[in-house]
Amino acid sequence: MTDQATGPTTTQAARAAAAPGADAAPPPYDAVVLAGGAARRLGGADKPGVRVGGRALLDRVLSACAGARTTVVVAAPRTTVRPVCWAREEPPGAGPVAALAAGLRHTTAEHAVALSADLPFLRPATLHRLLAALDDTGAEGALLTDAGGRDQPLVAAYRTAVLRRELAALAAAHDGLTGLPLRRLTGALRLTRVPDPYASFDCDTWDDIVNARTRIREHGHVLDEWISAVKDELGIDLDVDTNALLDLARDAAHGVARPAAPLTTFLVGYAAARDGGGPEAVAEAARKAAALALRWEEEAGETKGSGGPSAPDAG
Repeated sequence: MTDQATGPTTTQAARAAAAPGADAAPPPYDAVVLAGGAARRLGGADKPGVRVGGRALLDRVLSACAGARTTVVVAAPRTTVRPVCWAREEPPGAGPVAALAAGLRHTTAEHAVALSADLPFLRPATLHRLLAALDDTGAEGALLTDAGGRDQPLVAAYRTAVLRRELAALAAAHDGLTGLPLRRLTGALRLTRVPDPYASFDCDTWDDIVNARTRIREHGHVLDEWISAVKDELGIDLDVDTNALLDLARDAAHGVARPAAPLTTFLVGYAAARDGGGPEAVAEAARKAAALALRWEEEAGETKGSGGPSAPDAG
């Protein structure tokens, strides 16, 4: 992975998010996450465990590939945000090609995404775009390119059978895979490329870590980052319309009283859980509460406009 001194701009991120295929349902896929390595440019720190936005880098990547049928992490086992399959290259430290081969031994899907464990801005939509590009073009691999146009073979989707074929050929030609660079593998493949300076941003240095931590606290990102972190911390796997909940909180605060906002959203969550949970239950509870908040505000406006509640006729 390449070193980048600064993160992508908001405009670049918006363009990437709007790319074709972002919302398409991906084909079944497995994920192989490479989380070994010496992290020499971080002074030997445990890079997958470094926290960005309160979450370990590895956990952020695992959340992005939560849709995989099987997720294999090639590294020594550790506590992670969700269960994964663990694998290790032989010998340990043999390099990324050997690590990828070790991970692929545990996969069965026709498609596999290969990811490094240091991608703070990776999202499920990124993987969906890569898988869509793989199918749409008939290529053997689809990989991201970074802000400088450089290939990122560890933010990529591949046809699993092709990877196995080429890995076997490399092992036969070089008496094993130890020490081989990834370009020896990808150079033999027909590739399509998806530009995305945002999702391809990786953390190789402490400056990169600082940039990532600063970026997620910007106004346009902080709320989504916070919600994702809370869901991970609480073990909640639920996608809901956060804009609807924010609108509800605004209406409750404005039309009733400021403390009504957090209390109302709490009650919406409680009601949704009582009704079986799920995005539909949350949306229905939020709709009812929002309608009530609007009625409350309208009633207050009518009262103010008439100088008080109507008095009965004196006769």
